[in-house]
Amino acid sequence: MAQQIPISPDAVIDPEHSIHEVADGVAYRRLALVNVVFLGAPGAADREWVLVDTGIPGSRGAIMSTASERFGEGSRPGAIVLTHGHFDHVGALASLTEEWEVPVYAHLAEHRYLDGQDAYPPPDPTVGGGMMAALSPLFPNSPVDVSPSLHVLQPDGKLPVLPEWRVVETPGHSPGHISLWRESDRTLVAGDAVITTAQESAYAVLTQEPELHGPPQYFTPDWDAAERSVQKLVPLRPERIVSGHGPALAGKEFRQSLALLARDFRAVAVPAHGRYVADHSGVSA
Repeated sequence: MAQQIPISPDAVIDPEHSIHEVADGVAYRRLALVNVVFLGAPGAADREWVLVDTGIPGSRGAIMSTASERFGEGSRPGAIVLTHGHFDHVGALASLTEEWEVPVYAHLAEHRYLDGQDAYPPPDPTVGGGMMAALSPLFPNSPVDVSPSLHVLQPDGKLPVLPEWRVVETPGHSPGHISLWRESDRTLVAGDAVITTAQESAYAVLTQEPELHGPPQYFTPDWDAAERSVQKLVPLRPERIVSGHGPALAGKEFRQSLALLARDFRAVAVPAHGRYVADHSGVSA
């Protein structure tokens, strides 16, 4: 079982509210076991904000109500951007795409899982040592199909609608996983490249105890790429992070922990044994 990198509660951003304010124009809401991120100033006009990921199945109502509360009744995003296409990040994607008539942007390597072609490699319930890992074979794994709305994130790294953000390629947890970076205030939206709670544990998911981790072990098929992705984030020196799972973190302690995670990734993030541990080339059939 991989080790943990604990974080003191002082590093947690805005732990009290259902909509967590992280920085100017950055907020997230936790929906069950995953975070959904809203990029754009409160009150932003219709089509002038971006939704990052769409939660687990059944999240549509909560996402729409949060959007109305934050941006105004009936306000629609200019784009939905996906960090990747696992079930807990695309749960409401099809229904929101239809409701809002909004383009969906994802890395080209993710498109095969978003246009109905392929399912992701199966999870590995033997890693992580927690109930969430043990239950992972029961999680939905069928591809979604939003091909009429699907667009490729451009190689220049610019994010549609919000040009102050750029895309950082962080594969490993999935072939086309991305993170989002805003240089002006060093804010990182990391998806599952780095997470801030022990996602394998149902207790940790419930309590949201802050710990810095590599990607969820049971859904990560390429540990070499995952390690390189974490190492790519350290030189950015992010001031704050919003991850796909766990509370948002900020400050010096968080940056030190990120550097430690990158340095000792094999020891603290990679399981000792498992379906995808021996073959570091990954599986992306």
